[in-house]
Amino acid sequence: MFRKGIAALAGIVLCSVSFSAFAAQLRIIQTNFAGDNINIIDPATNKTVGEIKGIEAAHGIAVAPDGSRIYVSEEADFTLTVFDGKTLKAIKKIPLSGNPNLVDITPDGRSVYVAIALTYNDLSQFPRVRANASGGVDVIDTASLEKIKTIPMTGGVHDLNVTPDGKYVIVGNARGGRANVMTVVDTKTNDVAWTMPMTPSPSPMAISKNSDGSTKSIFAQNGRDNGFQVIDFATRKITNTVKLPDITGQAQNPFGPPAPSHGIMVTPDQKTLLVNSRLNSALYAYSLPDLKFLGVATLGGKGAGWLTITPDSKTAYVANEHSNTVSVVDIASMKETALIPVGFAPARNTVWMAP
Repeated sequence: MFRKGIAALAGIVLCSVSFSAFAAQLRIIQTNFAGDNINIIDPATNKTVGEIKGIEAAHGIAVAPDGSRIYVSEEADFTLTVFDGKTLKAIKKIPLSGNPNLVDITPDGRSVYVAIALTYNDLSQFPRVRANASGGVDVIDTASLEKIKTIPMTGGVHDLNVTPDGKYVIVGNARGGRANVMTVVDTKTNDVAWTMPMTPSPSPMAISKNSDGSTKSIFAQNGRDNGFQVIDFATRKITNTVKLPDITGQAQNPFGPPAPSHGIMVTPDQKTLLVNSRLNSALYAYSLPDLKFLGVATLGGKGAGWLTITPDSKTAYVANEHSNTVSVVDIASMKETALIPVGFAPARNTVWMAP
């Protein structure tokens, strides 16, 4: 009996140690578009505990499922820079087909998809600077760290999302006058599976899943509205349009391009949709799947431009691009619990389990 008790106690201690080690590795990676560094935040203390230097105009960021690599798109030199997750040193700069925006990775970690926006470097009608037709999606093979394909598309791409099951990439063609479309790419063939005209075009987006892991709904912001549209993936139809409520007494923030509402994400437990408002410097919450309004967190920073959510679905980190801060929001209460100073014009962020 004594031995059984000791064994049980040892099991509890081992589980506690394993959980603590796992939790200690959780980090938030915050890019800074106008700076030359990336901040690494410890969510246990909400303090910056690390830094990646030498990044110019970082736009998109994705991490390998095992945390071994960090992928950052750099607009300054049209590359996808790959960092080692242990040393935080650059492994390789992968040349891209044009100006990169958002980055996403398949659940198996084998492919990275990079949104390629229009590149404004055509001086044939100077002083008017025109865009070259360079929009599309670059496909990166993570084994060879090479670009294996560019999927050309009408208009430039600002945002894209790999579906939770890894079968598709949902692409928002949101750059250029002819870009009012959502494009769906099959990840097996890396070809366009189908398209759906949308006005305005979708960007950014979030995706919910069915119980079997397949894609259920796409929640799409756009460059015009302070809100989002809901697309049913199976029927390929818009089923709802939601405008974010105004905040009484809250001075609206001059948001600038590309959108008054920029940043949207489904919690990992699939119970809540969180939506940024640059206009109101706020984070809104809606229940899923019924989209009941749950509440709003007024942020201490200005210009909410992106967000990420911890794996336990309890905390959101919102990048305030106009005040160089990150707001920490408790999702259950929708209250800001901390405000973290970071670099210049914080943009995309993501959760990273450090190896």
